[in-house]
Amino acid sequence: MKAEKRAEKTKKHTEEQKSTLRVSLTTAFITTFMGSALNLAIPDMGEYFDVSAAFLGWIVTAYMLAVATMSVPFGKIADTTGRRRVMILGILFFTLFNIISVFAPNMATVIVLRTAQGVAGAMIFATNTAILISAFPGKERGKVLGKMTAATYIGLSAGPFMGGFLNHYLGWQSIFATAALVGIFAFVTAVRKLPGGEKLITEGRHDYAGSILYVAMIILTMYGLSNITSGRYAWIWVLAGMVAGIFFVLVELRAANPVIQVRIFISNMVYTLSNIAALLNYGATFAIGYLMSIYLQVVMGYDSQTAGLILVTQPLIQAFFSPMAGRWSDRTEPYKLASAGMGICALCLFFFSSVSLETPLWAIISALCVTGFGFALFSSPNTNAVMACIKPKDYSVASSILATMRSLGHTSSMSLVTVIVGAYMGTASLASARPELLIKTMHTAFIVFTGLCIVGILMSLKRKTASEK
Repeated sequence: MKAEKRAEKTKKHTEEQKSTLRVSLTTAFITTFMGSALNLAIPDMGEYFDVSAAFLGWIVTAYMLAVATMSVPFGKIADTTGRRRVMILGILFFTLFNIISVFAPNMATVIVLRTAQGVAGAMIFATNTAILISAFPGKERGKVLGKMTAATYIGLSAGPFMGGFLNHYLGWQSIFATAALVGIFAFVTAVRKLPGGEKLITEGRHDYAGSILYVAMIILTMYGLSNITSGRYAWIWVLAGMVAGIFFVLVELRAANPVIQVRIFISNMVYTLSNIAALLNYGATFAIGYLMSIYLQVVMGYDSQTAGLILVTQPLIQAFFSPMAGRWSDRTEPYKLASAGMGICALCLFFFSSVSLETPLWAIISALCVTGFGFALFSSPNTNAVMACIKPKDYSVASSILATMRSLGHTSSMSLVTVIVGAYMGTASLASARPELLIKTMHTAFIVFTGLCIVGILMSLKRKTASEK
């Protein structure tokens, strides 16, 4: 009798693990699919709404800024109200805002809705990794993180291909409609299959002051950086964000139930360096898809469908190698794999800084493939290194901080692009820009990103010294 109950309990636990994995993979797919698919529609959206190239960058930046701003607060909320509940609501809102975006009458509305999608995306990012890690033992962590990373890159792979196809034949609105359909599937799957009953952390009052200061810090700093070349008071916004950050740290050090355990960044340097490495690597590589999409369509003259087929090579390679990298990180020190991956990415960024009208297509595709392999070596091993540093009760917040590093990296990447584009092109549209000017703009951006990646490699390698102390 006891053996039967034990077998039944084991079977139930296994089914719950499978369901959790399905939901995590689905949400990892949907959030990345939307971003990569929309990149291929940006030139057409600029022409449709008749807006400047600098303004177009906010289609991506608004989403990433919202994710970066809200991931940590939602991570704390998930710990106190339930990770399952927060994830399901995030999927629901993400889907609804995509449906509304189909009918957006102007670019301002699109950006507002993209911001709302980012808030919903933050609810997903703050919970999906935490829910997945909680369901599997430490010895399987790298393997399931590798699968989740693969799902992320499958979304990135499907995005350019389907985004280019949909935009070419049905218009940019069809991309939002397709994302909504995937969202409906994810929502139904989560409601029906995602197990509940997790233990909640309820001690202490919610840190409202810390949450408000955190949101203010991110918004003010990122908004200021994004408007350095076009806003008269941009530096004031940046300074205000830094001041909010100082007050945030002071409040968190005294709070009984802080949004972020600030002291962990001082006491656990492996955790700190892993998050910094994530910030710098995502910041250095995120704009590759955006810049190369413009290069292929505006400079080289390919249509969005063809450009999508070319750009799909990078995330396809990432999807293929990520599960392997995850398994490798269970058997070797993750920082070694992550550092090697960043080194490969730095070499490819340096190559992109020299592309021209004469660069052969095979060289572009080869560089995208190598970048994909490098990023696969970095992503899941680095996530494994982060999650191995903290206790299970802190998984949601740790997951949300890592998501914030990723989103801050993405936002900073697009902010740098916006600054560089604004400096070279002002308010000119993409369609009216000379190819030589666009290429010069890209060269500057990729040189800056190469430098960021090199700094990230140094931070990643320092984890060996920190772990020995």
